[in-house]
Amino acid sequence: MYYPRPFAGEGRVRALISMIVRRWFSLALAFLAVWLASRESVAADKLRISYSGTTTSNALLWVTKEAKLFDKNGLDAEVLYLAASLGQTALIAGETQFAVYTGLLMTPTRLQGADVTMIAGFLNYLVSRLVVRADIKTAADLKGKRLGVSRFGTASDFGTRLMVSKLGLNPDTDVTILQIGDTPTRVAALMAKSVDGAIFDPPDHKRAIENGGRVMMNLEETVIPYQHAGLISTKKYIAARPDLVRRVVKSIVEGAAVVRKDRETTKRALSIRMRIKDPKELEETYQQLRGFTQAKPYPSLEGFKAILNDLSKRVPAAKNADPKDFADLRFIEESDKSGYIDSLQ
Repeated sequence: MYYPRPFAGEGRVRALISMIVRRWFSLALAFLAVWLASRESVAADKLRISYSGTTTSNALLWVTKEAKLFDKNGLDAEVLYLAASLGQTALIAGETQFAVYTGLLMTPTRLQGADVTMIAGFLNYLVSRLVVRADIKTAADLKGKRLGVSRFGTASDFGTRLMVSKLGLNPDTDVTILQIGDTPTRVAALMAKSVDGAIFDPPDHKRAIENGGRVMMNLEETVIPYQHAGLISTKKYIAARPDLVRRVVKSIVEGAAVVRKDRETTKRALSIRMRIKDPKELEETYQQLRGFTQAKPYPSLEGFKAILNDLSKRVPAAKNADPKDFADLRFIEESDKSGYIDSLQ
């Protein structure tokens, strides 16, 4: 059998080819490493978002997190609970980058010069119930009674005063409003007759009813414009990281679509954060959230106007304030005008 003899220099050619292959392979690996690193840097935009209560008004944030929409948009978002005013304090201090907060708590701070603004609205009207003792049947029965709220100056305080006014009474002279604390504390105070009534958001009002209370008024039935919960940030941070803010708002917009279309993911988020185990209660809570969640989660300028009108009685700076100074609508508008929000429906 004939075997061809290697030609002169064949070994050198093979060595050269081998060297070229190794170099190209090394270059390819280096390029891949750079590409992966760039991808990782996009995915590793870390941020912190706080919320201050386990109520349905905050639930859009939880659903967005549970559906991994922050991850989808290249965000490593830590969602954390910060009680009471700590959320806004941490935001202003730069410890967090976003917070879910009510317009009523944000507005006075903004009037005092704080650098805060709302970029998405979660709930643009009040859904609270005034639950009273079973023997209080009429507005006349309510006169002279004690009503519990979480804290003065909060949505619960505003809602209580509004409901008392709508019942034909003066909240400053006809009832005594007491700062009681969170939901379990208000339920306990009502049971112990330390107060004669208290304000609750659903589904928490059911606990008060189960312990002998009755709903005297339901603000959800009135649908009065009021900027309740929404996503806030600082103007400084927005100016420094507009693309990141855009992706956060895009995630929230997508989360609103999940609330409206994906029952199981939404209910899972509610169950985890609100610790709801009863299937009926979980379904009712889901239906309520789905009912008030907007496909286009704009902050409500009419809602801020209502807050400013109320504050103007006590805060002179609120009288001439423009509601447009309290919300930054551009990121929602971008998603809306581009047709992206409609494509999610």
